[in-house]
Amino acid sequence: MLSNLDLSILVIYVIGLLVLAWWISRDDGNHQKDTNDYFLAGNSLPWWAIGASLIAANISAEQIIGMSGSGYAIGLGIASYEWMGALTLIIVGKYFLPIFLKRKIYTMPQFLQQRFDNRVRTTLALFWLGVYVFVNLTAVLWLGALAINTMTGLDLTASMLILALLSVAYSLYGGLKAVAYTDIIQVVLLVAGGLFLSTLALQQLGDGAGVLAGLDRLFAEAPDKFDMILTPDNPHYVSLPGISVLVGGLWVMNLSYFGFNQYIIQRTLAAKDLPEAQKGIVFAAFLKLLMPIIVVLPGIAAVLILPELSKPDQAYPQLMSLMPSGVKGLIFAALVAAILSSLASMTNSVATIFTMDIYAQLKPNQSQKQYVLVGRVVSLLALVLALLTAEPLLGKFEQAFQYIQEFTGFFTPGIVVLFLLGMFWRKMTATAALVAAVGSAALSLLFKFNLPTLPFMDRVGLVFLCCLGLAILVSLLKPEDTSGKAVELADIKFDTRASFNWASIAVCLVLVALYATWW
Repeated sequence: MLSNLDLSILVIYVIGLLVLAWWISRDDGNHQKDTNDYFLAGNSLPWWAIGASLIAANISAEQIIGMSGSGYAIGLGIASYEWMGALTLIIVGKYFLPIFLKRKIYTMPQFLQQRFDNRVRTTLALFWLGVYVFVNLTAVLWLGALAINTMTGLDLTASMLILALLSVAYSLYGGLKAVAYTDIIQVVLLVAGGLFLSTLALQQLGDGAGVLAGLDRLFAEAPDKFDMILTPDNPHYVSLPGISVLVGGLWVMNLSYFGFNQYIIQRTLAAKDLPEAQKGIVFAAFLKLLMPIIVVLPGIAAVLILPELSKPDQAYPQLMSLMPSGVKGLIFAALVAAILSSLASMTNSVATIFTMDIYAQLKPNQSQKQYVLVGRVVSLLALVLALLTAEPLLGKFEQAFQYIQEFTGFFTPGIVVLFLLGMFWRKMTATAALVAAVGSAALSLLFKFNLPTLPFMDRVGLVFLCCLGLAILVSLLKPEDTSGKAVELADIKFDTRASFNWASIAVCLVLVALYATWW
C-alpha cells in the first residue's frame, strides 16, 4: 500500500501535469483553435516532443504490466517486440513519412480515400474507431485500474473513473499539443521510475554487492530467461515462435502498429516538416532500445525475488510493493503517467478520425469551431463507452494483452497489405483493398479454428501472404483507373539527412549486438 509520502508524490505529479497542460493549451486572444491546432498541434511539434510523445503513447499499462509478466514467464525473448519495433520505426521514418507528409493528411483513413475511394476510407475508419474504443481504451483503463487497486485497494470502477477524469482534464481542451508536450514529462518519469525499479530489484538480488552482482546472479540462476530466439521444445514457443520474431509475422504487426496506427503516427503528422518528423522517429527508436530494461528486466528479476506468484502479470505491481516509501510513489506516478498519456492519445485519435473521416464527410463546410467541438464531445463519449464496457469485455481475461493481440491480429495483415501496395504499387485498386481488409478477418478466423496449434505470430504472417496474393490477383484480374490516385514516387524525396542515416546505422548495430549476445 502507498504511504502518505507516496501519495504526496503522486498528487504533486498530477497537479503539475494539469497546470502544465492548461498553460500549454491557453489560446492567444486573437486566435481560436481550428482543426489543425486541435488535431495536429498546428504542425508545430519539434523532434524531441514527437519522439517522447510517440513512446509515451506506445508504453502504457498493457506494456508495463503485461510485458513484465511476459518477462517473468518467458524471459528476454519478449523484448523482441520493443527491439524490432526500433528498427520498424527507422523504416517508417525513411519510407512512409515522406509519402504521408507529402499528402498533408490528418488521418490514416484520409490517405486511403486519396489513394482508393470513400468506401475504403469509411470501412477502415469505422474499424479503427471500434478498436480504439472497445479494445485499446478498455484495456488501458482496465489494467490501469488493476494496478491502482493492487497498490491502494481502491475499487476497480472508481480507479477507472479517476483515470478517465484525469485524462480528460488535461487533454480535452488542449488537443494534441497538450498531449504531446506533457508527454515529455511523462516519458522522463516513466524512464526514471522504470530504471529505479530495475536498479533496486537487481541490488536486492545482489545482496548489497550492487547491480552487476544482481545481474550475475540472474544469469547464473535463470539462464533460460535470456534466450532471445526460442526453440520448438520451449513451452512458450507458441507465443514467440523462434525465427519468426526476426523474419515473420512480427514485422507485419510492427509495421501496422508504428506505420499505420493513428494514435502513434499522428504526432509525426504534426511535425514542423519532414526532417523534424524523422529526427523524432529516430529519437523514439533509441528510446525503444531502452524499454526492455524498464519493462522486461523487472519481470525477469521477479523470478528470483517472487518465485511463488500465482499469475505472471502480478510481477510488476508486487515488485513495486517491495520498494521503499517515496521510491514506490515515484514508480507508481510513472505508471499513472504512462496510463494517462495513452488514454489521452487514444481519445484524441478517436476524435480526429470521427471528426475528419466521418462527421466532416456527412457535414461538410461546417465552421472550424464546430469541428473542434465535435472532436471534444467524441473524446468524452469514447471514454464513457470504454468505462462502461471495460469490465464486461476484459474482466474474464487473465491477460488483457492477449485480448488486444487476438482481436487486432485478425485485421492487421490486411491493413499492412493495402497500405504497402497502396503506397508502392500503382496498379493496386480500391476493390483489391477491400478484399484484403475483409479477407484478412475471414482468413484469420479460418486458420484459427482449423489450425489451432499454429502460433499466433505465424498465423499473422501466413494471412499477410494470402492477402498480398489476393490483392495482387484482384488488381490484375479487375483493373481500375488509378490515375490521379496512385502515389507518384518520383515526386517523393526519400533521401534522408546524414544525422538520420548515422543514427539508423547505430540502431542496427545495437540490435545486431543484442541478438548476437542473447541468441
